[in-house]
Amino acid sequence: MLDAKVSELLNNQINKEFYSAYFYLDMSNYYEEQGLSGFANWFKIQAQEERDHAMLFMTYLQNNGGKVTFDTIDAPNKEYKEFIEPLKETLNHERYVTSLIHTIYDAAYSVKDFRTMQFLDWFVKEQGEEEKNADDIIKKFTLFGSDAKGLYSLDTEMGARVYVAPTLAI
Repeated sequence: MLDAKVSELLNNQINKEFYSAYFYLDMSNYYEEQGLSGFANWFKIQAQEERDHAMLFMTYLQNNGGKVTFDTIDAPNKEYKEFIEPLKETLNHERYVTSLIHTIYDAAYSVKDFRTMQFLDWFVKEQGEEEKNADDIIKKFTLFGSDAKGLYSLDTEMGARVYVAPTLAI
């Protein structure tokens, strides 16, 4: 059985991951409206990843005797004026998600819940990759985004991203 606090935090994370999917779908819609279908594709795939993360947390919680409770998922309410704004929001959001994962890890550590810590190890690594990817995109956009050819090339690169489902034994 999971510690009550760890279970609560895991359950909250499910809802945060589903919110993240909405968050990225909203960005995908923004870029689609701007005619940047490659950026839209990148964010649509990001949303799929977040949905799958929620499902992994849900399965882990169920497999370990926890009760899954869904909360209302707020609609993202961001308005963007420049193409770079969603990219910066992405990095901030991923840093926030990293802090949530660390909070769960800390709670599991405090009660010597090694199984949950092992489960979270994958997410700790994943969050490092997410933050790096977001930072790399900002750097590329800063270098090339103000030039039409550079923006086109970057949009093409973002459009080449394909979805790969996470492989995590739970």
